[in-house]
Amino acid sequence: MRESHVVLAAAILLTGACSGSEGSRSTAAPAPTTEMAASAVEDPSAELRSTMVARQIEGRGVRDPAVLEAMRNVPRHEFVPERLVEAAYGDRALPIGHGQTISQPYIVAVMSELLEIEPGAKVLEIGTGSGYQAAILAEIGVEIYSVEIIPELAAEARGRLDTLGYQVTTLNADGYFGWEEHAPFDGIIVTAAPDHVPQPLVNQLAPGGRMVIPIGPVGAVQTMWRFAVDDTGELVGERLGSVRFVPFTRAEQ
Repeated sequence: MRESHVVLAAAILLTGACSGSEGSRSTAAPAPTTEMAASAVEDPSAELRSTMVARQIEGRGVRDPAVLEAMRNVPRHEFVPERLVEAAYGDRALPIGHGQTISQPYIVAVMSELLEIEPGAKVLEIGTGSGYQAAILAEIGVEIYSVEIIPELAAEARGRLDTLGYQVTTLNADGYFGWEEHAPFDGIIVTAAPDHVPQPLVNQLAPGGRMVIPIGPVGAVQTMWRFAVDDTGELVGERLGSVRFVPFTRAEQ
């Protein structure tokens, strides 16, 4: 497998946006369209999703049409605890048990956009959590493989994804080692923060692929990075700004 060195290039894109707080940039929401109104009649939560996308996501600069459409379509309220359903479309992260969270909608959208993937691409997610990020990528048409270390969350997400009809291949394991059986991946997305880039994930990234990952110390503000392998086989990193994620959980060593 490839061993790559990291070259860092700064490009501040997400400053002020954290998984547990509101982002710093906001603009007025676009007016509702006829299509939005019609879909709300069929699905009462559709209007909430349309408003969420307009105000929290598109209004802050996310432009990928496939990502925006996926965020409008996936029922986020199905991925949060029943007691938090009314807060499902709010601009913040929510607890899902076992010390984990479902990320702020804006962060989910930004990380999905940063992958720059097309339908049919193969993506590895580390940290299935509630299954929401995996569902967004599946809605885009990605072949998604997702690893979750906490058995209870892995089982709950598996059942939820099956019930909702999302095609996601899941594994209950230590995500630090990725999923070599299905490598290489066109994209890797990590939804918890390690204090360094796991080398097994680097090894499993396809040439030209991208990895989006928060990195930093436990209990502090971390940095979002996007890595890609260049034509020389070197791993090049872009520093994208400040975020706050739950720690990257490991199996006992």
